Amino acid sequence: MKKLLAFGILSVVLAPFAASAQYFGTEYGSAIGLGTQDVRLTIARIINVVLGILGIVVTLIIIAGGFRWMTAGGNEESVGQAKKIISAGVIGLLIIIVAYALSTWVFNVIIQATT
Repeated sequence: MKKLLAFGILSVVLAPFAASAQYFGTEYGSAIGLGTQDVRLTIARIINVVLGILGIVVTLIIIAGGFRWMTAGGNEESVGQAKKIISAGVIGLLIIIVAYALSTWVFNVIIQATT
């Protein structure tokens, strides 16, 4: 009951901010002295940069796994660990590629729907 009451009070308090959301549209930058670039494009670029950095990290993980395999010297335990590292890196790379494709698609749909 306390959570419901807190949610109700919070909703009433934040309602005016939701009503003034029109000021946070595509012209928000010029009103407060910032750039006039569309905020959706800025967010898309930030996501692309983060996914690019994650792609570099995953590539380094795969290289580290390959290095461990090459220096294993025939030790089956070390080779097994290297295979686990490489497979985890490949799975991570696939997740990043899917996230990139999904975020690109979502932002394209949002931009087309609002222009």
